[in-house]
Amino acid sequence: MPVYKKRLAISLVLISVFVAGALFLNGSGGEVKAGTKDVYKNIEVFTEVLRQIEKNYVDPQDPQKLIYGAIKGMVQSLDPHSSFMTKEEHQDLMMETKGSFSGIGIEITVKDHILTVVSPIEGTPAYTAGIKAGDKIIKVEGKSTKDMTLLDAVKKIRGPKGTQVKLTIARKGVQKPLDFSITRDVIPLKSVRHYSLTPEIGYVRVSNFQSKTARDLSETLEGLESQGKLKGLIIDLRNNPGGLLSQAIEVSELFLDSGVIVSTKGRDSSQNIKATAHTDEKQRDYPIIVLVNGGSASAAEIVAGALQDNKRAIILGTRTFGKGSVQTILPLSDGSGLRLTTSLYYTPSGKSIQLSGINPDIELAYIPPKKKEEEGSPRFFREEDLKNHMPSEKKQTEKRPEKNGKNEKANKAKMLVEKDNQVRHALELLQTWGIFSKIKGGS
Repeated sequence: MPVYKKRLAISLVLISVFVAGALFLNGSGGEVKAGTKDVYKNIEVFTEVLRQIEKNYVDPQDPQKLIYGAIKGMVQSLDPHSSFMTKEEHQDLMMETKGSFSGIGIEITVKDHILTVVSPIEGTPAYTAGIKAGDKIIKVEGKSTKDMTLLDAVKKIRGPKGTQVKLTIARKGVQKPLDFSITRDVIPLKSVRHYSLTPEIGYVRVSNFQSKTARDLSETLEGLESQGKLKGLIIDLRNNPGGLLSQAIEVSELFLDSGVIVSTKGRDSSQNIKATAHTDEKQRDYPIIVLVNGGSASAAEIVAGALQDNKRAIILGTRTFGKGSVQTILPLSDGSGLRLTTSLYYTPSGKSIQLSGINPDIELAYIPPKKKEEEGSPRFFREEDLKNHMPSEKKQTEKRPEKNGKNEKANKAKMLVEKDNQVRHALELLQTWGIFSKIKGGS
């Protein structure tokens, strides 16, 4: 194609893209407002730069690559969560929301212009390696992440199963950067796990919100409830980076019979929604405690805010991440996609989640369990310390192999209570709930 025809084609594409953008940004229903003239002037400057690059740049350039680069830069300037996706990146995102992807298992964002870990996904290579919420990723494979887009970072960190990626981390309280070599794996986004902490108190861990989360949680609850009279539930949303808005609404509805769940407000009136709960056939009136921390974001904050404002649960832990913006995925004509921030989340009380997050009713920081060598309490010399001591009947019983996964699950639940101070405190509150509810207040 002759150069002048190529330029004309590119200019026509850009004009159609930018005029469509002007219509979208300046009003609806085809109404063009005064700002469109300025848009045309800027398009002229853009095409002029494009001509100069084509004519004078030292190496020939692919026009599509130049246009995509310009669009990426434009969208990147809006906010950390808006992004332009190539066809491949768009397809990868669609696969992720449906269940799995290959990588290391972290949710990341750009905070103060620095690539930051929102939270590692439980049970993934990143979680096992010791990556923590709040870690700053300053290098990927030795390359600085300064000015790296979110999608570019995700693309570099993800990769085929079995391959390694090296991350250099800056962590609060640690003077020197930390290097992690993490082996990638398929990340199955199994979002719901559960334990029975006691015969009457259940624990449910929701690690993210994907397309099947509400259904899986509903089945889990029915299983816990079928074991007997459930008198309390702990919902663990710590380090839950969020996910689908629709799933956050459906999860909230499992515990609410009425009231607002969440509302969104955007520039376009079509983005203004108010989701309300409807009466469910299954009545769940047992007390609930929701665990949150700084890694609880987006959809996790919606659920916590909905249950808190509707007086349905006590929120325990530390202030959440504060990611209260809504991103809409807009497919484009060539298979690429636009992830665009279109509105903000508001809790039932009308409070914006953005930046402020959800403040817990009970502020309680997580305290990592001490290793045995760090424990300060003196240890007495006992019979079990003697060489060739006779094993007790209890110990002999403990050493027998487990016959099924039921005992293994019970052991994990016991360990969770012993090692996690937030879970332990929530359990204690639920165990004493019935006692305190019987006390009548006086005036």
